Amino acid sequence: MATLSDDEIRTALVDLPGWEPVDGAITKEYRLGGFPEAVAFVVRLSYDAEAADHHPDLDIRYAKVRVTLSTHSEGGVTSKDVALARVIEALAH
Repeated sequence: MATLSDDEIRTALVDLPGWEPVDGAITKEYRLGGFPEAVAFVVRLSYDAEAADHHPDLDIRYAKVRVTLSTHSEGGVTSKDVALARVIEALAH
């Protein structure tokens, strides 16, 4: 699976508000109602991530969850990351 160019990443993120490219990955911070909601969000997204054989970097800080996606085996952002970002967006809304 090929990594996406910077232009391809920017184009892919046009319809994913709040997602941004950072250091060979894409990332977004979600603000939830509190700690239990943040943990529940992570649990829900973990099932979809596992089904996609993808394991995002997750950082929970009370009511905030930062999700960072990169296909580590490819050394950058691939279509697999963009697809999972779309799934996560659906979960968040």
